[in-house]
Amino acid sequence: MGRDQNQHRSADVPRWEITVPSRPGRLPGVMMAGFSDQANEFLDVAFLPHPAVTVIFDFSDYPFVVEDGCGSQQRERVVAGLAPNRARGRRLARSSECLQLRLSPMIARAILGASWELDGMVVALDDLWGREAVRTQERLRAAGSWEDRFAIAEAVLARRGDAGRTVDPEVTFSWGQMMASRGRVRVERLVAETGWSRKRLWSRFRAQVGLTPKRVAQLIRFDHAAHRLAAGHRAAWVAAESGYADQSHLHRDVMAFAGMTPTAVAASPFLAIDDVAWPPKRASGR
Repeated sequence: MGRDQNQHRSADVPRWEITVPSRPGRLPGVMMAGFSDQANEFLDVAFLPHPAVTVIFDFSDYPFVVEDGCGSQQRERVVAGLAPNRARGRRLARSSECLQLRLSPMIARAILGASWELDGMVVALDDLWGREAVRTQERLRAAGSWEDRFAIAEAVLARRGDAGRTVDPEVTFSWGQMMASRGRVRVERLVAETGWSRKRLWSRFRAQVGLTPKRVAQLIRFDHAAHRLAAGHRAAWVAAESGYADQSHLHRDVMAFAGMTPTAVAASPFLAIDDVAWPPKRASGR
């Protein structure tokens, strides 16, 4: 619903050449896309919060500078945790090429080795992986095609995930219920179905995901609403369909997560790229 409208909207924003794997990956909870931008003016963009941890390998001669709301700046190998605070990407030159990975929090903890200090933050992958981050980027940069890059990235993620720390089954179950309900499941139900106390669920979820269950539910609901706004639906309808009390409630949540109004979110070039070009377009080659 709304996909055709969104594709029409995307014609009005700067375009990237976007490549996604030609076959489904073997790692659940991982999405990958290659971005190339050789000629447009997409030099400054706000990153909208998304219910996944984002990893970026930038291969450009003048990489994006990714900055969070606290003024921390990273480039080349960047990790953005859940709901980064007012994160923006700024490019110093027009030509750009990068690989973006999105990791479910259910596997991000194991793959990244974070303990988990990434909620709302943008950090250097080097701080988490050490020299392996540099070696991985060198291999990715030297690869002959996007398909080769996807294969390299998948192998690295699989190896690190096998050796990393796991998430409690109760936390995984709760996350799945939140995603399936688009953030509208009640914490009391999760407490009853996991058999944990509310305090234990809250503390374990916060320690292993990076946000509390309530905050994650809000993030998932915001993500759903943002894509409905981008599809051209009116804010009042989006508020009701997404489970907000009213339009004012939607407005407050959107401002809290994105730092902009629902109208501005609907027109965001970053959201148009996320919703239209990736993942529907699949291609092989570079």
